[in-house]
Amino acid sequence: MSQKDKLTERILSHPKDFSFQEVVTLLRHCGYTERTGGKTGGSRVTFVNDNKDYIRIHKPHPRNTLLPYQLSNLIRDLTERGLL
Repeated sequence: MSQKDKLTERILSHPKDFSFQEVVTLLRHCGYTERTGGKTGGSRVTFVNDNKDYIRIHKPHPRNTLLPYQLSNLIRDLTERGLL
């Protein structure tokens, strides 16, 4: 089982401890890159793929885990795009 498969399985189980780093890794496996600087230079992080498709997430702080609504929104966005 690949790392993407493991992360996909994990995110679909709606864990309470899904970290921002796991999000970054999963989105990279899905073809997204983190866009830095400019309007996304703060806690809001933008990921973009080759099709100019954007996913925006607030980077959690001071904790490193996503809140339940953030996780649900991410699952919804990736599912709608056919990536999960």
